[in-house]
Amino acid sequence: MIYIIEHYWRALLYSDGYHMTGVAMTLWLLVISCSIGFCLALPLAIARNSKNPLIWGPVWLYGFIFRGTPLYVQLLLIYTGVYGLHFVRETPFLADFFRSAINCTLLSFALNTGAYTTEIFYGAIRDTSNGEVEAGRAYGMSRFTLYRRIIIPSALRRALPMYSNEVILMLHATTLAFTATVPDILKITNDAYIATYAPFDAFGIAALLYLCISFTLIFLFRRAEKR
Repeated sequence: MIYIIEHYWRALLYSDGYHMTGVAMTLWLLVISCSIGFCLALPLAIARNSKNPLIWGPVWLYGFIFRGTPLYVQLLLIYTGVYGLHFVRETPFLADFFRSAINCTLLSFALNTGAYTTEIFYGAIRDTSNGEVEAGRAYGMSRFTLYRRIIIPSALRRALPMYSNEVILMLHATTLAFTATVPDILKITNDAYIATYAPFDAFGIAALLYLCISFTLIFLFRRAEKR
């Protein structure tokens, strides 16, 4: 273990001298995918609460597909399958985008967590007290103002415990980036294992790093819930 720490600590904690790797890459994947997923989920959750099937239907289908299939399969489809389409290879922008492992990984992670987060926010919005909504209407609030000042803030407070679980699960899911050759924590520790033939030491370090990140996130979310 001392050998691995001495020779791989830089790659594990920040970079290999040229690119972001290890913990920095894992946190980058987590923050970017969850940020995109959050921004995607909020309007979709509002649309999911619509009474018009032409509005909530596509949102339901999106959630059904991405929550009903494994993230690993989604990553493989986006990373290896989409680039195989003729029109993608013939479109310069799309070809450049889907040729990049990090872009494909972020896209698959963001779409997956966006689907789960949409359902979390949808349930929280649906459970908003009728009294709060009626009070807002009594003040003459428009539908947009009602969502902005009452429904969404109230729903986000209720959704925070469930959303914190989704972020932790997304952290664990970032280990799949290793299969797309993205140099996250698992990729670096696997390289250390190949070099040292010490699986317990190499992957034990990975487990400790993920535990530290998980407990930090749990602590931050608990503070946010109390506040």
